[in-house]
Order: sequence, then C-alpha cells, then structure tokens
Amino acid sequence: MSIRLDNISKTFGKFQALSPMSLNIDEGEMIGLLGPSGSGKTTLLRIIAGLEGADSGNIKFGERDVTNIHVRDRHVGFVFQNYALFRHMTVADNVAFGLEVMDSKHRPDKAEIQRRVRHLLEMVQLEHLANRFPAQLSGGQKQRIALARALATKPDVLLLDEPFGALDAKVRKELRRWLRGLHDELGFTSVFVTHDQEEALELSDRVVVMSNGRIEQVDEPAALYAQPNSRFVFDFLGNVNVFEGQFEQGRWYNDQAWVQAPNKEQALGSGQLYVRSHELALRSEPTQQAALPLKVIAVNPIGAEVRVELAPYEWQSEQIWEADLSHGDYHRHPVKRGDIVYAEPQAGYFFRDGVDQAPESLQWTPVQQGLHA
Repeated sequence: MSIRLDNISKTFGKFQALSPMSLNIDEGEMIGLLGPSGSGKTTLLRIIAGLEGADSGNIKFGERDVTNIHVRDRHVGFVFQNYALFRHMTVADNVAFGLEVMDSKHRPDKAEIQRRVRHLLEMVQLEHLANRFPAQLSGGQKQRIALARALATKPDVLLLDEPFGALDAKVRKELRRWLRGLHDELGFTSVFVTHDQEEALELSDRVVVMSNGRIEQVDEPAALYAQPNSRFVFDFLGNVNVFEGQFEQGRWYNDQAWVQAPNKEQALGSGQLYVRSHELALRSEPTQQAALPLKVIAVNPIGAEVRVELAPYEWQSEQIWEADLSHGDYHRHPVKRGDIVYAEPQAGYFFRDGVDQAPESLQWTPVQQGLHA
C-alpha cells in the first residue's frame, strides 16, 4: 500500500510542529524518519496513523483518501516504543487482541484467530512462549510480540515509533536484522521513527531526515551518506570533523593550522571543511597538503576500528576531532594520550560562508609519509 502525503502541517498552540510538507512512499518500502528530538518525526507518524489530525493537507493510502478517517478505520498496525502489551494477558492473548475486537462483520472465527496467532508466533520465533505473561519476557521478546500483534490484523501499513529505543545495543542490532528480513519476506509498507543514524541507514530503503518540523533530505542510505545536501544533514549523520578557515592563496588558514585545497587554482573561498573520521589520516609531521596539529586525548578500540580522539593544538576550534584507524594501521604506528600528531584529510566536503546549498566534494591524493600512510 503506497502512502501519499500532500502539504501536511501541524501546530500545537503557537508551536509549529510540522511546516507544510509532502512525501511519497511506494508500496512495499521501508521508510525511516530520522531526526533529533523535536524534529517532528513522531508527530508525522501519528498523523499517518490517525492518532493526530493535520491542520492542512491530505493523506492517501493507495487511492483511498484517509485524511478524515478515524484511526480504527485506517487499517494500520502501530508498534510503540514501550511495547504497550497487556500485562494481565498471555502472549497468545496479546497477539489475538486486535482480531478479537474487530467489528463482527470482519472478525475471523475463533479457529482462524487461533491459527493466525500460532502462525505469527512461529514467524517471530516465540511460539514456545504462547502461555507466558509479558512480565516473564525479555525486552527483545516483548518487542517481537508487539510486532506480531500489530501484524495480526493484516494492516495495509505498519508504523513503528522508536521500536528498538529501549533495548541494549546487541539486541537492537539482532532485531533490526530480523525486522528487515521479515519486511522483505512479507512485503508490507512500513514507516519507522528513529534518532539513531545507524539504525536508519541499516534498515531503510529510503531515509527522511527531519529538522524543526521540516524535511531536510529524502534519499537512499548510500546516497544520503555520500551526498548530504546541507550542514544539518552532515552534522546529524555524525562522525565528522569541521575545520573553519579563511581562504588565502589556495589554502584555508586557522591560526597556525592550514589545509591546502586539492586544486590550487580553485577559488573556493572561506568556509567550513567537513572531514569524516574515517577519511582522516594521522601523520607525525605536517605534509604538503596540511598542517593540522592535534593532541591525542583518548585511544579507544571499538570493534573493527581504533577511534582516536584529538584536541586542536595551536588553532581555534571547540570541537573534539576523531580519527578512525584500522587495527593494522594503529599497531604499525601506535599513538598514545598526550602525543602531538598532524591530521591530513583524504576527502572532504566544503561549505562556503553565507551560502546555504549542497557542499563541494573534495579529494586529495594521499601523501606517503609519517603515521598511517
């Protein structure tokens, strides 16, 4: 079931929760609404569900206009962050609840309800827990039951509000993989809210980045990461270092630090150079491309990488920089807290001062010297 949002807006008193926005979601897509708290993503999800009314605009599920249709008649499944399971009901009864309260004209008979509940519990791999109560389940199991209950009525659209927010990192990752597989198997249309960038990029067919009640960018995960169209999107996707400098004779300067533009003939101007942590090399001394002195303040092995945290040294920045190194690079040229090293960008994105538009993509030729060449 496709979803079409046209010119949707919402205010709460004097607060503009959603500025007029439009969004098309194709049948079978999994869409992630990504943004910080207060960006409007949950409000938009609740408007799609019918739990909130929009001040303006129209909503269509396929060819059906549901703008003024009550939530119970929209045929959506909703999964809440806190699971919202009935504590006095068994797992099986929780899953059956939506079927048992359906209008008598559409309600399946008892045998069909039992068959569907068994099938859903098998699908979420929890059929052995059918007679337990929610208090006897782990967080991950509760979330699977909440999802099974939402799917029981065969909704046209599945909506999820921070579905994994209350779970620990390992369970979150396992459930993300499981939900994506289930979505691909059943082919339903789904929209989920998250503030977790990794979750949005891993799960979504397309990501909708929101800020202050507006849509900043809509794109496939790979394209969103490769081509962020604004400072906000770049900042929110995280793991980015920002060098702010004045442009003179082919270089950006900030006190004693400088970075050479890849093409000396480019008149790029003053502004902000964004460099992702994995596109930053560390050297033992300045190179022809950059003289960016940094003091090592922490070295943290994280999974397949070693993350080095760095404080600007003899130039102005309030930001703590990060460099993500492979374990091989780190062990060949180890650094420790207190060392002075020099950062060298391998790739970056440049935003001009006073210009609100997509950044210019830059690429440097690696210099083979010093640390981590």
